[in-house]
Amino acid sequence: MSKIEIKNLHLVFGHDKQKALKQLKEGKNKSEILKNTGCTVAVKDATLSINEGEIFVIMGLSGSGKSTLLRCINRLINPTSGEIIINGIDISKASDKELLQIRRKEMSMVFQNFGLLPHRSVLSNISFGLELQGVKKEVREEKAMNSMQLVGLKGYESQMVGELSGGMQQRVGLARALANDPEVLLMDEAFSALDPLIRVQMQDELLDLQEKMKKTIIFITHDLDEAIKLGDRIAIMKDGKIVQTGTSEEILTEPADDYVSRFVENVDRSKIITAASIMITKPTVARIRKEGPEAMIRKMKEKNLTVLPVIDEKNILLGKITLDKVIELRKAGIKSLESAINPEVHSVLPSTKVEDILPLMTRTNSHIYVVNEEKEFQGIVPLSSVVIEMTGKDKTEINEIIQKAVDL
Repeated sequence: MSKIEIKNLHLVFGHDKQKALKQLKEGKNKSEILKNTGCTVAVKDATLSINEGEIFVIMGLSGSGKSTLLRCINRLINPTSGEIIINGIDISKASDKELLQIRRKEMSMVFQNFGLLPHRSVLSNISFGLELQGVKKEVREEKAMNSMQLVGLKGYESQMVGELSGGMQQRVGLARALANDPEVLLMDEAFSALDPLIRVQMQDELLDLQEKMKKTIIFITHDLDEAIKLGDRIAIMKDGKIVQTGTSEEILTEPADDYVSRFVENVDRSKIITAASIMITKPTVARIRKEGPEAMIRKMKEKNLTVLPVIDEKNILLGKITLDKVIELRKAGIKSLESAINPEVHSVLPSTKVEDILPLMTRTNSHIYVVNEEKEFQGIVPLSSVVIEMTGKDKTEINEIIQKAVDL
């Protein structure tokens, strides 16, 4: 279910915005519009659908428009045209009074530079937004203490924020954003000012928090590893335009253009690509009680196969069967395949990452089988598919490499 819908959003800076917008819609690029009108296109025709309860990451290099787009979402910057629909209300058309209520009740923001008040205590900083809303002291302090507990700040309520480390100050900023229990959390490069180890810790803590809170979070970053770690889905921006939106796996396996391909080329694919992406979904199988040894030998020889997965009438994986075992059954005059089934097979779920499939590959000479939670057979992951994903080589090259290894 969509929580936020952004439709055809444009943001232009300069005096002649409408002329610039007209040229933008005529197909002129950012440089041409700057030359012709003196206007800067910051966001170009952004369209996004953000689901309730997901962490949606908007990423891109410096100047790509990601932080500017975030500021349009809560109207810190007014878009030139387009719609920003939150809970069915187009806030791009909201009055200042309506916007104030939306900011107070429905969304909060966490900034890169913390945005804290150094002359106030931790508790006072966290409850400050509620104080501005006129919430009674005992109520706002109770809410502030609850959010402090969530982010691991219990016991620090009386300390001045200037006495805290960067990581602890960012916790204060996060606790302040959570104090009024917003539906939407906007995080603008929230961890980028932190030391690497603290940054990783804060990422982990945000994921742990999200397991409990199930907020709709829009997270801005220029760091691809951070985007992949945090994002349920990712939007990649370039020159104010969204060039691709999808899961990290979709972006890795189906990059929209050369820019995205270059962006993700150094990512450790084994930590992201899953069995579902690389499996063969309709392989040849042996169907127990429907096929006998004679038919099975013929099928395997026609397909040049020496081993097959065995499934029952409900598509449940029973094990595997080899050509030599089937030939033994025929020689013995046995009509059923059941006695030749080897139940000792390696199987994984569709969501299993390649890095977890690789160790299984080293322990077996056959494919890895993919099953769902009910053990229903989904497909197979051959060694060649894993190597293709890990190396980027095509299937012909991989088969040649494997054959050379066999010949040795």
